[in-house]
Amino acid sequence: MSTAMQEFPEVGEIVVATVTRIMDQGAYVTLDEYNNIQGFLHISEIATGWIRNVEKFLKPGEKKVLLVKRVDPRRSEIDLSLKQISSDQKKKKLLEIKRKEKEAALIENLKAKSGLSKAEAEKVEAVLVNKFDSVYDAFSEVAAKGVSVLDGLSIPEKGVSAIAELSSKMQIPHVEIRGVLELTSTKPDGMEIIKRSLTSAMDNKKVTVSITYMGAPRYRLAISAQNFKDAEKELKPILASIEQSIHKSSGTFKFTREESKKTREG
Repeated sequence: MSTAMQEFPEVGEIVVATVTRIMDQGAYVTLDEYNNIQGFLHISEIATGWIRNVEKFLKPGEKKVLLVKRVDPRRSEIDLSLKQISSDQKKKKLLEIKRKEKEAALIENLKAKSGLSKAEAEKVEAVLVNKFDSVYDAFSEVAAKGVSVLDGLSIPEKGVSAIAELSSKMQIPHVEIRGVLELTSTKPDGMEIIKRSLTSAMDNKKVTVSITYMGAPRYRLAISAQNFKDAEKELKPILASIEQSIHKSSGTFKFTREESKKTREG
């Protein structure tokens, strides 16, 4: 009888672990994403400075985001670090775990509502990941743009109906990046030139672009999208288009970024 080979994390990988046993020299943990394989967090990797009592920093049953320092598969040894994890890395990892949990729930709900078998649901999941990179992104696209984004994909009709129903109940995250444009033109029809360049920039089908007049020569540009990656990707060509148009009319162009923000829409 064959047994599955234990998978190990890679050095430098960020993992979520559960504290199982506190020792004088550190703590033993189990790695949640690797079949609860055991790892060790040495006291020197818990926090900077001298530590008198490990239990001040760790409690049995507590979950921690850790960095993989060393892996020896032959001896089943994994050394970890807590002090080398930044707050941004911790936040990103926890969001990643939360999204995976949501994706697992979406697939289970899809099976329940559609009546798809386990094998059929796995095929639908593979199709969605191949097209949209992740199950969550697929459902988000359906929620934002409609079920037509699934046209042409090998998904049973009952699966499509279930995805549409589940997506309609999702809250879609939206982000907004903003900045202030300062535009001038010395041409007699300078205001019309500026107006045309701004109107052209707003004609973007991938993201929502809005421009608000703040009083000459200032205009606020706001780009809304489902994520910062898409918003940033579209910002550069939009600014390039405006700048090129203004410079062609011997005008001046300046853009100053403002703080980005994340919102939610029902």
